[in-house]
Amino acid sequence: METKPPIPRAVLVGIQLPEVDDVAHAASLEELGRLVKTLGYEVVGSVSQRRDGTGAGALLGSGKLAELAALTGGSGTITSMASAPKAKARARFEGAGAEAAAPAAPEPGEGPRPDFVIVDHELSPSQIRNLERATGAEVLDRTGVIVEIFHRHANTREAKLQVEMARLKYVAPRLRESSGGGGRQQGPGAGESHLDLDRRKIRDRLAELKDQLEAVQRDSDHRRSARRDQLRVALVGYTNAGKSSLMRALTGSQVLVEDKLFATLDTTVRILQPETRPRVLVSDTVGFIKQLPHDLVASFRSTLTEALEASLLLYVVDASDPTWEAQLKVSQDVLREIGADAVPSRLVLNKMDRLDEAARDALRERFPDAIQLSAHRPGDVSDLRDTIVGFFEAAMVEDTLSLPYSKQGLIGEIYDSARVLSEDYDEHGRVLRVRGLPGAIARLRRGLEG
Repeated sequence: METKPPIPRAVLVGIQLPEVDDVAHAASLEELGRLVKTLGYEVVGSVSQRRDGTGAGALLGSGKLAELAALTGGSGTITSMASAPKAKARARFEGAGAEAAAPAAPEPGEGPRPDFVIVDHELSPSQIRNLERATGAEVLDRTGVIVEIFHRHANTREAKLQVEMARLKYVAPRLRESSGGGGRQQGPGAGESHLDLDRRKIRDRLAELKDQLEAVQRDSDHRRSARRDQLRVALVGYTNAGKSSLMRALTGSQVLVEDKLFATLDTTVRILQPETRPRVLVSDTVGFIKQLPHDLVASFRSTLTEALEASLLLYVVDASDPTWEAQLKVSQDVLREIGADAVPSRLVLNKMDRLDEAARDALRERFPDAIQLSAHRPGDVSDLRDTIVGFFEAAMVEDTLSLPYSKQGLIGEIYDSARVLSEDYDEHGRVLRVRGLPGAIARLRRGLEG
């Protein structure tokens, strides 16, 4: 009978800066805990300290560093002679992936020691090194955790390529010589250290991935181009705001719905149900999170293009989360980076069933144009569908198309691209009165006249 490997244990570390209040600091640490659990680790404790900045060599003051080391079984001191564990970055690069190292043996009478220290900030390579020496545990910063989650959850070829690129860009500056020494290579590449060789391999791999990604994206661009004149609405927002649940309710699709951060990484496109004429396509996009690594934003630009090319953005927020306004700002900032802030949008306050009537009234007064709903209430979802359809109806125009008898094969495309209000015949062919978006009707007319 196989025994399951022990669940890696982790201690969280947070620094509360002067401009961060207690609520925001607690929410950030809680979110980090959820990220760590999504990674499959168990959170067994946390250490927090108020400081003016995060630039100190060990991040924490000596007292808090000793407190952290007491949890992990480390010495609590930073010495250049200390034996630091192999860097997590190198373990990933050498193929160990995200598997945790075997936990260190605890002292008699003690429980298992934590294997990881997870810090709620981005750390420099030297800070990671110092914390590893002081604690005897492997150290990951917030960026490293997010990159690792993306690596595990990517499903499509495009997402896998994007994530591997972001992962290598994160790993490269954090590589250091393994404990076996940093001798020089023999033969090809002679004169390079192991570290130089590893970094050159990463550069070569990044160039290879870039070429592969460009080829995949050309195919994706072609598919998006084919949908350009269709009615498209994109669900955007913070991770775990309920976008996938709302997608499922609006489209009747079996998209993944999990109470995990970043359960959705790949864009899903489905048809709004009950189906309309012309059809409305709904896109569920990757969720955002504060301090989303810049390389991940850059590498997911093609995925976020679904938002840029949509006719309507629905900003979905978890209204029961006390920090939802800060989360909304994160989403807006990321989309502003790719120019999607110019797309018409509506605010959707989701999970309203978790709030009492007074809280709902307060939100209604503050945000009168927002859509309040619960993705689990069919009536709310039906009202949102009507709002989406009404948005597109307002932009539609009526026109007349003449379909020659020689081009009757185009009738299906007309019915897919516009709503046919009436259909008559004359000596030349069918005369169709249609209603649709001006761009779609213009495209149909060019096809009929060409």
